[in-house]
Amino acid sequence: MKFDAYLFDFDGTVAETGEGIRKSAAYALERMGRPVPEKAVLDRFIGPPLHDSFMNLCGLSDDEADRAIALYRERYVDIGLYESYIYPGVAALLKALHQSGAHVAVASAKPQFMLERLAAHYGIDRYLDVIVGIGAERHSADKRDLILRALPAGTAPERACMVGDRCFDIEAAKALGLCAVGADYGYSLPGELAGAGADVVFDDVAAMREWLLEGKAPRGLFISLEGSDGCGKSTQIALLKEWLEKRGYETVLTREPGGCPISERIREVILSLDSKGMSDECEALLYAASRVEHVREVIEPALKCGKIVICDRFLDSSIAYQAYGRELGEGFIRQINEPAVRRVFPDLTLLLELNRSDARRRLAKGAPLDRLEIEKEDFFSRVQAGYEALAEAEPERIVRVDAGRPIEAVFESVSAAVEARL
Repeated sequence: MKFDAYLFDFDGTVAETGEGIRKSAAYALERMGRPVPEKAVLDRFIGPPLHDSFMNLCGLSDDEADRAIALYRERYVDIGLYESYIYPGVAALLKALHQSGAHVAVASAKPQFMLERLAAHYGIDRYLDVIVGIGAERHSADKRDLILRALPAGTAPERACMVGDRCFDIEAAKALGLCAVGADYGYSLPGELAGAGADVVFDDVAAMREWLLEGKAPRGLFISLEGSDGCGKSTQIALLKEWLEKRGYETVLTREPGGCPISERIREVILSLDSKGMSDECEALLYAASRVEHVREVIEPALKCGKIVICDRFLDSSIAYQAYGRELGEGFIRQINEPAVRRVFPDLTLLLELNRSDARRRLAKGAPLDRLEIEKEDFFSRVQAGYEALAEAEPERIVRVDAGRPIEAVFESVSAAVEARL
C-alpha cells in the first residue's frame, strides 16, 4: 500500500453533513434573535470548531457563542446529525484500506460522541481502527493534536497521510510531516487546499480512491432479489438503493430480463402478450441470451469498479420459472446460462416470500399482467417449489424474507441481511 496509516477528516471529506450543520446553526441564531447569514457563510461552519465559527462569522461574544452551541445541539443531536450521507465511494475506499491491513482512522474537530454515532449509523465504524474527536464540552482542538492521537504509536510521518477538505487539515498534516491529501469535493474554497500546501488535490472520490489504492479497486458486491410477482421486490429495491447510497456505497440498479439495450428488447419479446405461442425452450434460451449480454455490459463492469449491483432477478428466476415452472429441468437451465454465470454470480440473494393469494391481490391493483403473470395456478405452485428447493440447497447465499409484513418490517430484514454481508 502507498501508506501504513490513512487519516480522514469527517465533515466534507467522509460525509456530506452540510444540510444538518447549516440548519442547526441557523436555528441557534434565530433562537437568539440574531440575523441568519447567507448559505455561503453558513457553509463555513462546516469543519472548523463551532465556537470559532459563531464568533468569527457571526460576531458573537465568547459567552454568546457558548449559548449558540447549546441551542445548535438542541436541534443537531436528534435531527441535524442525520441530515447527512457518506460520499459515494467513500465506504468502499475505507473498506479496501481496512482489508489491506492499513491503519484507518478519523481525526475531526467534531465531538467524539457525534462521530461515533454517525460512524455506527452509516456502518463505516467496522472499517475504522480509531475515531478521534473532541470532548462534548470542548470548544476547539488543535488539528495537529487530533492527528497525533489518531496515529498508531511509532508510525513514521512519511508513511501516513491525512485526507481533508479544509486548510486546517492540510496545514496540520504538513506541520507533522504527513502527506497532505486535499478533498476538493468538500467545503474548501477555490484554491484553498493548494494554497495550504496540499501534496495532491482531488476533485472527486473516484480519483482520490484510484490514487490511494494505486489502481487496485476492490470488487463490488452483487445482490439479487427474487420472489414471485407481487412480492414487493420493486419497493424493497428502491429502499435498499437509498439505504446503501446514504452509507457511501455506489450502486447500480438493474433488472432481468433487461438492464441494457439488447436485453431490454429481448424482455419485450419474452413478456409481450403477443408472444403467447412461444415454446418453453425458446423462452428459456431468450432469458439466457438476455442474461449473458446483461452480465457483460452492466453487471461485470460495475463490480470491477467496486460498485454494489442490485439486480431484480437473476439465474434463480430462470431455475424457478423455467426449470420448475416450465418443467425443463435444472440441468438444462444451468447449462444454457453457463456463459453468463461463469463470469459473475450473486454474493447475496434475498428471497421475498409471499403467499399466492396475497400476491394475486397485489398484482390485480397494478399494471396490466404480462405473459408470465397470466399463467395458471399449477405453474406458480411449481415456481414456488423451485424457490424453496434453491433456498434449502444454498442457505448461505439465499436469505428468505417474509414479504407479507408491513414494508418497514420487510426492509428491516432486507437491510440486516445486506449489513451482514458488508
